[in-house]
Amino acid sequence: MAQGVSFAGINWVKFALTDNQGMLISEADKGLGTDGVLLVDGDGEGATTANITGLEEKGTPQYANNQVKRMAHGAQTPSVALTMLDMDFKAMQKMKGYVPDGKGGWVLTSGSKPDVAMMICSSDFDGNKFYDCFARGEMMEAAHNHGTNTNSEVDYNGTFQYDALDPIRKEIFLDDKGVQRSYKQYYSGDEEFDEAAMHEEVFGGYKLPGSDTGDGLGK
Repeated sequence: MAQGVSFAGINWVKFALTDNQGMLISEADKGLGTDGVLLVDGDGEGATTANITGLEEKGTPQYANNQVKRMAHGAQTPSVALTMLDMDFKAMQKMKGYVPDGKGGWVLTSGSKPDVAMMICSSDFDGNKFYDCFARGEMMEAAHNHGTNTNSEVDYNGTFQYDALDPIRKEIFLDDKGVQRSYKQYYSGDEEFDEAAMHEEVFGGYKLPGSDTGDGLGK
């Protein structure tokens, strides 16, 4: 089988912050990483789970003449339950909307939460890549769980929820009717797959380093 709909593992997750125009915030002090897009793949870092729900709502039957004549479908409401083995502290604080006090303290802003773009990469069983993509959403961390060490070490991995929003840029994530959606999937097994174009669309104009086909991080 050359292509499939099942997949295994998490290859990586990338994040970026975007502004009120939907464009990438690339400055290192305001954005993420060194160029605005953060690949979480350092020593001891990475995602352990990324469970996506709300990609499609179950239809509601519409009746007439004692028959089901059509189905009404609500809008997509994607949400991602994300668990990280570990990642950069300040980067996640920025994504959650926590602000520093200059003394090592961080508090959740009372203003608007930041717009976060996210890309999750996994593989099918023939090595083709799946990319679950969100151009805009909000990141939150609802709780911290602490436990005492005994003869076994008790670890807590960061657990977050990402709620997708419709993109700000009106020309992206469009369906065949010109309606904008909050989720888009890319698949490297598609003969028309363009890795650089994918990164540019999802991450607010981001230019993938390297050649037109990218630097290999998303392949």
